[in-house]
Amino acid sequence: MSVQHNDSAKFLVGVYDDDEVVLKAVTEVKSAGVRIHEVYSPFPIHGLDVALGHPRTRIGIAAFLFGLSGLLTMIALTYYTMGYDWPMIIGGKDHYAYPAYIPVMFELTVLFTALGMVGTFLVSNGLGPTVKPLMFDLRSTDNKFVMAIDLSKNKQSEAEIATVLRASGAAEVNVKQF
Repeated sequence: MSVQHNDSAKFLVGVYDDDEVVLKAVTEVKSAGVRIHEVYSPFPIHGLDVALGHPRTRIGIAAFLFGLSGLLTMIALTYYTMGYDWPMIIGGKDHYAYPAYIPVMFELTVLFTALGMVGTFLVSNGLGPTVKPLMFDLRSTDNKFVMAIDLSKNKQSEAEIATVLRASGAAEVNVKQF
């Protein structure tokens, strides 16, 4: 998740070597009362979203609504063009030959869903051409797992949180200022 912060945002970053260690560390760090900003991983970790407390995604609902809008757009377009604007007899059926347009309706449903989901992804993740994402550690795209903790949103001191991170299995603990 890419979130922009003010210029004085200070984070404590724990770098982990293994996905199972970071998954276990999330529970340990949260049980110590530390609020985790985000965990970055080079690949998806099963159960990490539940451990972090992220709510169940509603992306399927958005996909359904985009697909439905594509289908309804195509139905309205074919009904208008073949029923009112330029009625024709196709396949021996007067005016609106519904079965002949099923492939086109399917394709427009898929097109609207795909474009809508790309837009939803960009908006929900705060991405765009002018957004500069926060990069806590470049190795999180290769082989390391990074837990970022926003120090301004925690009651514990920096030293206490660093101790909790090291005890949970962090190979490195760094301070990152944006």
